[in-house]
Amino acid sequence: MKTYWKRFYDWVDERVQLSDLVDFLSKKSVPVHSHSVWYYFGGVSLFLFIIQVVTGILLLLYYKGSEDLAFESIQFIMAKVEFGWLIRSVHSWTANLFVLAAFIHMFSVYFGKAYRKPRELTWLTGMMMFFLTLGFGFSGYLLPWNELAFFATKVGTDIPGVLPLIGKPLMMFLRGGEDVTGATLSRFFGFHVAVLPGIFTVMLGVHLLLVQRQGMSEPLSLENTPESERKTMPFFPNFVLRDLLLWLLVLNLLAILAVFFPWELGKKADLFAPAPAGIKPEWYFLFMFQTLKYIPGQILVFDGEVLGILLFSLAGLAWTLIPFWDRKSSRGEQNRFVNYLGLFAVSYIIILTIIGWLA
Repeated sequence: MKTYWKRFYDWVDERVQLSDLVDFLSKKSVPVHSHSVWYYFGGVSLFLFIIQVVTGILLLLYYKGSEDLAFESIQFIMAKVEFGWLIRSVHSWTANLFVLAAFIHMFSVYFGKAYRKPRELTWLTGMMMFFLTLGFGFSGYLLPWNELAFFATKVGTDIPGVLPLIGKPLMMFLRGGEDVTGATLSRFFGFHVAVLPGIFTVMLGVHLLLVQRQGMSEPLSLENTPESERKTMPFFPNFVLRDLLLWLLVLNLLAILAVFFPWELGKKADLFAPAPAGIKPEWYFLFMFQTLKYIPGQILVFDGEVLGILLFSLAGLAWTLIPFWDRKSSRGEQNRFVNYLGLFAVSYIIILTIIGWLA
C-alpha cells in the first residue's frame, strides 16, 4: 500500500512540484504562547464555511427560490429526501456557529493587536469577510419563506429605509420593490448563493495569501523577547494536525446539534397576515435591534432611529479602520483606550443580546 501511495505522490509531484509546497509548509512555523488557542478560530471559521458551501449545494439541488414553491421545497427536502432534514439542520446550525466563530476570531485578532503594521490589509479583508458573513445570515434567513423569516426580514429591511436620502433607494434595492414579496425572496436567493459567495471566495483567497506571506502575529508582550527565547511549532504537521482535531470536535458538535435539536420550519409566510408578537432578528443582530428599541423616537430635532443607525455605521467604520488610528504614544506605550473599547464592545454585545433574547 505504501508503494502505491509513493508512486501516486511521485506522479503528482512530477507534474505540479508538490514537494516544493511540502518543503515550504515544513519550514513555516507558528508562535507558541499562553494565548495560542485563539489562532485556531480562523481555521474553524474556514471549516464552517466549507460545510456551509457543501450543504448549501446539496440543498440547492431541491430548493426552489420562488414565493409559491420555496416553503414547499423545504418541506419536501425535510420529509421526502433521504437525510434531507439532517442536511438542512446541519446547514442552519453551521450558519450560526460560523457567525459565532467569526466573532471570536475578530475579537481575538483585535485584542492581540494583530491588525498593526504590516497586517493592515489582512485585517481589512477579514472585516470584509465578517460583514459578508452577516450578509449570508441575513439573506439566508428569508429563504425558507416561513412566517418568522418573512416578518423579521420586513423589520430588518425597514431599518435602513429610515436613513435620509439613501434610505428609500437602499430599502427598495434590498426588497426588489416597495414591500417584502416574492421579488425579495428571489433577490435574497441570488445574493445568498451567487453574489455573496463569489465576493467572499475572492476575499478569502486574498486573506489566506496574506496570512501565509506574513505569518501569524505574536502578542505585544513578546515584542522585546529575544528571538532565541521565542517558542514556535512547525506549521506542518504540528499546527495542521491540531487544527484538524478541532475541526473534528466542531463536526461532532454540529452532528449533535443537528440530530438532537433539528431546525424547525414553522408556518408558511402569509403576506396579508398580521405580524406575530415578539418578532426578533437572529441572535447576531439582537444587540443592535435592542439598542434601537431603547433610543427615544425623537432626540432634539433628529429622528432617534436614524441617529442609532448612523451611530452603528460610524462605530463599524471606526472598528474596521482601527489599524490606521491605533498608534503607540510618543514614549512607545500601547494605547490602552483600544483595549477598554474592545472590552466595552464585547460586554455590550453580550449583555444586549441576552436582554433581547429574554425580552
